[in-house]
Amino acid sequence: MIALGCAAALAAAGCSRRAPEAPAGAAQPFRVTVQLDWVAEPEHGGLYQALAKGYFREAGLDVDLVQGGANAFVMQKVVTDKADIGQTDSTNTLIAIAQRLPVVMIGAVYQNDPTVLMLHADNPVKRFEDLNGKTIMARPEWAFIPYLKRKYHIEFNTIPQNFEVANFIANPNFIQQGYYTAEPYYIVKGGGKPPKFLFEWDAGFDAYATLVANRPWANRNAGHLRAFMAAYIRGWKDYIEGDPSPGNALMKSANPNNTDEFMKFCRDLIIKEKLVVGRGASDDSMVGRITRERIALQIRQLEELGILQKGGLTVDQAMTTEFLP
Repeated sequence: MIALGCAAALAAAGCSRRAPEAPAGAAQPFRVTVQLDWVAEPEHGGLYQALAKGYFREAGLDVDLVQGGANAFVMQKVVTDKADIGQTDSTNTLIAIAQRLPVVMIGAVYQNDPTVLMLHADNPVKRFEDLNGKTIMARPEWAFIPYLKRKYHIEFNTIPQNFEVANFIANPNFIQQGYYTAEPYYIVKGGGKPPKFLFEWDAGFDAYATLVANRPWANRNAGHLRAFMAAYIRGWKDYIEGDPSPGNALMKSANPNNTDEFMKFCRDLIIKEKLVVGRGASDDSMVGRITRERIALQIRQLEELGILQKGGLTVDQAMTTEFLP
């Protein structure tokens, strides 16, 4: 995704934001702060739709969605009580929990993390094995990099991700990590052709995009967190199955760089690829849900890579379904 300079706008919006006053004798809504991994875009559609349609308010919650960016520091903010809930990915969450940080996975954003390797359509690389000897722009901490090297017995160079697509457009041999629900739009708008992708899940590395919570906060506020997750799941279903206009309008207000064309592009891909419901799903019953089996597999994979100490992390430490409806 593309880093956008909106910190000043966020600060101004935060200063003017005030929860509505409740009638005398009425219970005050319970405040929940959610730190996003990126600026407001359709990948956050479930949250913004739930906020725009009043689902959180109906659940007795006053939810504040804090935009992120290239340096969102989601985990740090959740750990230090600057946020109650954060959006991140299951891989980095497992690493954080193994380091004894007090966070826990509480639900899914995407059933399948859409982080991919992007290549030009005519790039001769067609399989993961073909990456041998190449150079890839990617986040240094991306666990998929050592996973690829180990599984396919290949070696390649990496350069740090800069969250831009200019190099990709200019260089027909460029290979870059990206979120395929967003970057392809900017590549085409910048004069490039639609890229092709190598997907994590095709290599057997199938992470979630997840919501995590501060574990002590979650334990203290279990009822409110259950209400939050129910409203959030309702928001996702409404955003992908109904009229997305309320959520889109709120995201455009938070992030003026959003355009109707871009938001339609992202939402269409989210729906087409079944990212929220799951690629093999026939209905929406898995929206927001995480499974013990997939988290157990990820733990084993990270242990095999030496990223996690063998036997040092259990599924129960990593996740809970306690707060799911």
